[in-house]
Amino acid sequence: MDDPQNELPAEALTHLDGLYNLARWLVRDPAEAEDLVQETYLRALRGFHQFQAGTNLRAWLFQILRNTFFTQYRRRSREPEAVDPDVLDAVATRRGAERARESPSGAANGTLRADLRTALEQLPEEYRAAVLLADVEDFTMSEVAGILGCPVGTVKSRLFRARAILQELLRDYVR
Repeated sequence: MDDPQNELPAEALTHLDGLYNLARWLVRDPAEAEDLVQETYLRALRGFHQFQAGTNLRAWLFQILRNTFFTQYRRRSREPEAVDPDVLDAVATRRGAERARESPSGAANGTLRADLRTALEQLPEEYRAAVLLADVEDFTMSEVAGILGCPVGTVKSRLFRARAILQELLRDYVR
């Protein structure tokens, strides 16, 4: 009879693409993203004895990735980024002014992907992570809250604000 604990490492590899996508958004460098995913798998393999069978392996791996990111990559700044609502409003206003100066055909010439990437990069990390986990990786609100280590209400608030900013930044595509 097969031991389910022995199947976990193989099953964990099925989530490699999603983990790499999130890592790319977090560190914004392909080589660093690969290192982050590798460190995530190393920590997961070392901690498989702590994984509870029957729980969400995918969410557990994403939480390890995010925690590893904060441990290794945020240590440099020692303080998380403060999100000032006035700064967010200024970013949205500035981007809106830039789009108004551009030709109106910008939305029609296939630049949506580049504009979406630029808009996501302008979001504060906390907002970007919530959007990527909920809207790209299709985690539930409670799963996102577990991964981010915050209450579900905070996730909902971050998603609401992030989507409002994205809607403003990408308003030329929403007509």
